[in-house]
Amino acid sequence: MRKSLTLLLLFVSFFNCKITAQNKKQDSKPNIVIINMDDMGYGDTEPYGMTGIPTPHFNQIAQEGTRFTNFNAGQAICTASRAALLTGCYPNRIGMSGVLLPGMKHALNPKEETIASMLKKVGYKTANYGKWHLGNEMPYWPTNYGFDEFYGIPYSHDVWPIDYDGFTLVTDSKDMRSSFPPLPLISNTTVIDTIKNIKEASKLTTLFTEKAVGFIKKNKKNPFFLYLTHPLPHAPLAVSDKFKGKSDLGLFGDVIMEIDWSIGEILKTLENEGLSKNTVLIVTSDNGPWLVFGDNAGSSGGFREGKSTTWEGGTRVPFLIRWPGKIEAGMVNSSLFTNMDLLPTIASITGASLPENKIDGLNFLPLLTGKTDKGPRDTFYYYFGVGSNNLEAIRYKHWKLIFPHKGTTYNKNLPGKDGLRGKGATQDVPMALYDLAHDPGEVRDVQELYPEIVQQIQKIAETAREDLGDDLTNKVGKNVRKPAVVN
Repeated sequence: MRKSLTLLLLFVSFFNCKITAQNKKQDSKPNIVIINMDDMGYGDTEPYGMTGIPTPHFNQIAQEGTRFTNFNAGQAICTASRAALLTGCYPNRIGMSGVLLPGMKHALNPKEETIASMLKKVGYKTANYGKWHLGNEMPYWPTNYGFDEFYGIPYSHDVWPIDYDGFTLVTDSKDMRSSFPPLPLISNTTVIDTIKNIKEASKLTTLFTEKAVGFIKKNKKNPFFLYLTHPLPHAPLAVSDKFKGKSDLGLFGDVIMEIDWSIGEILKTLENEGLSKNTVLIVTSDNGPWLVFGDNAGSSGGFREGKSTTWEGGTRVPFLIRWPGKIEAGMVNSSLFTNMDLLPTIASITGASLPENKIDGLNFLPLLTGKTDKGPRDTFYYYFGVGSNNLEAIRYKHWKLIFPHKGTTYNKNLPGKDGLRGKGATQDVPMALYDLAHDPGEVRDVQELYPEIVQQIQKIAETAREDLGDDLTNKVGKNVRKPAVVN
């Protein structure tokens, strides 16, 4: 009897040691989940001030993690922002400024390291479900950039030959949409279907959520990187029947509620599979709201302008991060942070090696885990340009210097309504200095009061121009790399 008991105790001890070793191994490589929305503005959820739209799962992540209030996308437009997030680089450093449309002859260079390819080298399973927008055709789809799986669309879901009603074919040859191909739905490297109208687009949020949930369950015994890139709330808005008419803010509110449901499904799956404590969960957006669509667009949260501008409404976006036991719950942080900083931060979290090529991101792990109360970044370059490389502004600490340029504005004309697009406009933007600590809306130009700050930022600008170039001053950057050329 005593011998049997001894053997049993030895077995239990061995089993517990094995479990402990497995847990330590798992703890050394936490799962990474990034949920990146399209055109979701700073003010589109309750943690950032939205009213009329219940967002309990956004709220949950804010309560269980940290909410950042000065987080910026690398550029205020889809392709460039996504390139910044995945590579840790200013988009113009790697030739990925602006937005890719059908027929364009460039793509993200496969030689660039991405978060996915970086994590694959240290044993992670990787997947992207949703919108890609870094290459329009094979071989420039996610499985060539470190992702084991891809299921989604190659670019925005408004890149199709369909009019604003969501069903009518565009036939006017003067409208560039008439030349767009049908919107493909892709599984890994194969087009398996096309999205023909807004009704079919309404299934995308649920479809990509289900794929993401399945990936988590399938890979729960391995470290994994899940990149869930919802095409919404980018116009045209599309929502499933289960959320239609559910909010007080019409179709836009319904769409946000469905995205919140999607986040809830991810949270529930992580909890049910026992993965919550060992998963870093990040929720953010690629740029600010496309305000030309009025009630079918979101809110910049009171910041100036929106998407496709270098005002704060264009680049400042929501950012929530949760890592139970590692990142303090319920915190708000005002450090200047960008989506370029995710790659080096994730490298530090996972023990992965940084890319060999120069990157621009900085490691925020010491700040996130409370080892320091000061973030490593105090400067951010606001580049923009579709087909150009314009240094339009620079932020240094709480100061922002605007350089003269021609830019988009949403304030000259009335916005659209009920899914119709308003008339766009441009404006000549003069040089100005804004104190974002006292004037986050960028209203009061104080360059005459602080000439020494203007001079200091001008010196930073010269460094940026030498490094990355600037079409506004005809400077060619010395340290830029070429994108892939599509044959």
